[in-house]
Amino acid sequence: MEQLLAGLRAAGEPTRLRLLALLARGELTVTELTQILRQSQPRVSRHLKLLCEAGLLERFREGSWVFYRLASGGPVAALAEVLTGLIPQEDLVIARDCERLEAVRTARAEKAAAYFRANADEWNRIRSLYVPEGKVEQAMMDLGARDDMEAVADLGTGTGRMLELFGPKAKSGIGIDLSPEMLALARAHLALPEFAHCSVRQGDLYDLPMQDETVDLVTLHMVLHFLDDPAASIAEAARIMKPGGRLLIADFAPHDLDFLRESHAHRRLGFDADEVAAWLVEAGLDVREIRHLPPEGDDDAQLTVSIWVAERPARPAPRAERRIEFEGATR
Repeated sequence: MEQLLAGLRAAGEPTRLRLLALLARGELTVTELTQILRQSQPRVSRHLKLLCEAGLLERFREGSWVFYRLASGGPVAALAEVLTGLIPQEDLVIARDCERLEAVRTARAEKAAAYFRANADEWNRIRSLYVPEGKVEQAMMDLGARDDMEAVADLGTGTGRMLELFGPKAKSGIGIDLSPEMLALARAHLALPEFAHCSVRQGDLYDLPMQDETVDLVTLHMVLHFLDDPAASIAEAARIMKPGGRLLIADFAPHDLDFLRESHAHRRLGFDADEVAAWLVEAGLDVREIRHLPPEGDDDAQLTVSIWVAERPARPAPRAERRIEFEGATR
């Protein structure tokens, strides 16, 4: 009761209610919120602090930036959803806030698009070396999509593309990446109502900011070849998988294109199927399938894409009590 009352008291103020309405639409920084609300940063920060202390909001840091969004868990997280659902969208103040929010999102998307344009040529050059990306994505959907998923996680999320694919199949989705530029691009791609349940975070793939056994599907799409210790990242992915959860890995088969190492920071020139399978087994996972997609196109297409599918074994059902009857007695 006390936690519920604290949440109600925190929300019972006009600016704080406006903050809840905005953050119900996605995560925002303090700077973005001050631009929308037309209030000073100290004042907005004070209101955010009260809402976080009450459990209605959660905050996380990426470098020098701090993001806020509605709480995803805790005893009063549901209260935030109820309150934001009751806010009249036709209210003039809320309507103006939403207009300014769209302006902030547009600016964010333009900045992310500029970064993408600056790097698109290099990405497109790599993509021309293997089977069309659409075929890779379709294969991953065929192998991993389920309609009953609670949570999905995309590790090394980049542009957030895997969340765009698998997010609609789950109740929540999270993407993890170290690059602030890529996270900005992912946020721009996910700034649509159908992805309101998805978010991205800055994080280390060797030390994920996630609890054990909480995710139904984990994806590692074209990530392993950048890592110093791919086996450790697989072990960390296995940690967050629920029993019966699935891991999808898409990466290159072994190749000899050295320019990818020199010009694009590839640490590994592809992976042998058995090598990755051994890492999966070592992490306690069962390898369900390995699929190879050979290159298509002109002579430049030289890379085969391999997809590994693994599952975390489900816990065995409790053993039934053994009953032995003899001479009218039961043991």
